[in-house]
Amino acid sequence: MQVIKEYVQRWYDSELEPDEYICHAKQGNLVELEDAKTGVRCTALTFCTNDVLGLVQSESVRQAAIDSIVQYGTSNSSCSVLSGRIDLHRQLEDEISAFKHLPHTQLFLNAWMAMQALMDAFCHLAIPVPGFQHTRETLILTDVLNHGCIVSAIANAGTRSGKLFGHSPRVRVRAYRHCDVNDLATKLRRYARPDDRIMVVSDAVFSMDGDIAPLPDMLDVMQNYEGSVLMMDEAHASGAIGATGRGIYEHFNLTPQQAIERGVVPLIMTTFSKFAASAGAAISSHVAELKPLLNVSPTSIGTISLPAPLTAAALESIKIVRREPERVRQLQENTAYLRSRLTEHDFLPIGETNVVPIILPSEINPKLFGRLLLENYGIWVSPIWFIAKPRLRVTVNALHTKEEMDRLVAGLVATRNVLYKPTISA
Repeated sequence: MQVIKEYVQRWYDSELEPDEYICHAKQGNLVELEDAKTGVRCTALTFCTNDVLGLVQSESVRQAAIDSIVQYGTSNSSCSVLSGRIDLHRQLEDEISAFKHLPHTQLFLNAWMAMQALMDAFCHLAIPVPGFQHTRETLILTDVLNHGCIVSAIANAGTRSGKLFGHSPRVRVRAYRHCDVNDLATKLRRYARPDDRIMVVSDAVFSMDGDIAPLPDMLDVMQNYEGSVLMMDEAHASGAIGATGRGIYEHFNLTPQQAIERGVVPLIMTTFSKFAASAGAAISSHVAELKPLLNVSPTSIGTISLPAPLTAAALESIKIVRREPERVRQLQENTAYLRSRLTEHDFLPIGETNVVPIILPSEINPKLFGRLLLENYGIWVSPIWFIAKPRLRVTVNALHTKEEMDRLVAGLVATRNVLYKPTISA
């Protein structure tokens, strides 16, 4: 542990650790925060929540969670394969399948476990079956800026979870340049072999850049590889893009069925922590046989199933989204308004979604910027300096008003004026 002690001390000395805040209460986008280091409290306007449609405090969502606790208790206390499956699970899976236009859905506790389960199920199948021999290798292509849950899963895709040594055919992983379909096509031509099982994995909306994967062009490339699988992580796409919030296929006026008709197998991961006021994840497919393999993957049978209150909250949230698409329209209008206001004031917001990364001049410390914005103007954003290229990460939601967004922009301008001292040439 001495190495850890020395490293963390140097980490602290370099002021690289994140500022920590404890939330005591929430009302809409106003939160009561405590600085964990000083104990000082303040009320802040938040632009760093992923509650994109403002459903976390919805009365019907809260009541659904409460009612489920009364009926089922706080935990299922087992995995779904053994004794932890409840009717709410089936209802939520059916709701997601209808929302995503893919008929077979499997639930997980979180996206990290879902992605690992997919690697186990797709690459290594389940248990040895008499008379069946698995001999085909898997080639996985991944966008270099994919979320950590994808990176972790594919890094461990070579061996089935829970085993130090595996006997499945080899899994080969290659990365392609961010949203670069030409590079994807080049890597497929270079690395794909005639008998390979091919999977391409991508975020639909990238969580640090706020941009959208080029789905139509990806399908154009992948249709040349019959039976190839396209896995889209829609964590930041669900509820945020597409006319009714269904995600990347709707955004491009496509359906998963159109991918199927072109010989590409669509998989979609839906997560509940952004648009569905809960926690957890699901993988949806049109291939019925994938679901039982996901259900017996180590990340499914090695832990409890999704607890009733989380399931009920997600279920009610998705019903609201399907019933009230105006929430999605409001989110998209807010996104366009804030992005235009930032551009008017010479900020550089990249991407195109409600995830709004603001690139700052290199001499400005994002951590200091975020701290001053909170202390001086009562506005809470996410400074990023240790998990991606330094930036401010602002997230817009459907509850933000124009006045609140104007207040954010004014605070950003004032803070920039304090921190940024451009060099004037003689």
